[in-house]
Amino acid sequence: MTFPSRRLRRLRRTPALRRLVAESQLTQNDLIAPLFVREGITEPQPIESLPGVMQHTQASLLDEVRQLRDLGIPGVILFGVPQHKDAEGSEAWNPSGVVQVALNELRADLGDDIVVMADLCVDEYTDHGHCGIVGGDGHVDNDATLEIYARIAQAQADAGAHVVAPSGMMDGQVAAIRAGLDQAGHTEIPILAYSAKYASALYGPFRDAVDVTIVGGGDRKAYQQDWHNSREALEEIRFDLDEGADMIMVKPAVTYLDIIAAAREITDVPIAAYHVSGEYSMIKAAAANGWIDGPAAALEQLTAVKRAGADMILTYFAREIAETL
Repeated sequence: MTFPSRRLRRLRRTPALRRLVAESQLTQNDLIAPLFVREGITEPQPIESLPGVMQHTQASLLDEVRQLRDLGIPGVILFGVPQHKDAEGSEAWNPSGVVQVALNELRADLGDDIVVMADLCVDEYTDHGHCGIVGGDGHVDNDATLEIYARIAQAQADAGAHVVAPSGMMDGQVAAIRAGLDQAGHTEIPILAYSAKYASALYGPFRDAVDVTIVGGGDRKAYQQDWHNSREALEEIRFDLDEGADMIMVKPAVTYLDIIAAAREITDVPIAAYHVSGEYSMIKAAAANGWIDGPAAALEQLTAVKRAGADMILTYFAREIAETL
């Protein structure tokens, strides 16, 4: 008896056949490495909740980016950990701030060999841990925050960022940043907008990495997206595209594959997905206990993100995956 489904089994018989007919292939070209650079340290500092990830010095950051370039990874995104924090997060746009110094050094050494992106927000730089200016009522002042986002974008572009990536989820942030960049003569700098960024429980290790605690035990649910909702995410994406976003991002990745797939249906611009710190750390912890095959689980998850429609994936597994592909 012949079964039509046997055709599918025939094409699974050998590794080479499976590779030949694979619908989705993860490659080094899909990966962006998130990197942390910290002021005031003389040696890289391990991050306990992110095994294998470091807070870098300027020198170790440069060495790491060189190695990532040599592995074929096309992009990195920088997050800064300053020594000084204040209510506005003014180090975020200081020309001598930790990320601006890193951008200058990376571009001077590597030129255009690798895309250097900069996260654009103030939560790492504020003493209250929020992503914007906090008003007298204790809530983030959206419109006042837009003014400083434009200043940060200009400072990052001046320092050499190839791409700025606003992550604060303020209404109108893309329009304000585009206007600020254009006014400063940076008309060719693209914006990767964190368009569908959810108020997720999976960001804990990242906050360890950037030394962020929200004062008073607060949260960001008033401006990040509600994880119960999907249609809302598509509205946010449309707003950012209308304001001039060149690329959009969904964050987190694995728990929001439906959002990635839905975004792919409504736009042809490049889509990024952020495989966040909690998604990374859960795999690392389970692997350390011998419960799962960590590298296999990481490859499976990242391939799922690609299969859902992402063109690029921000992941702490970038180096590890690139070394095995």
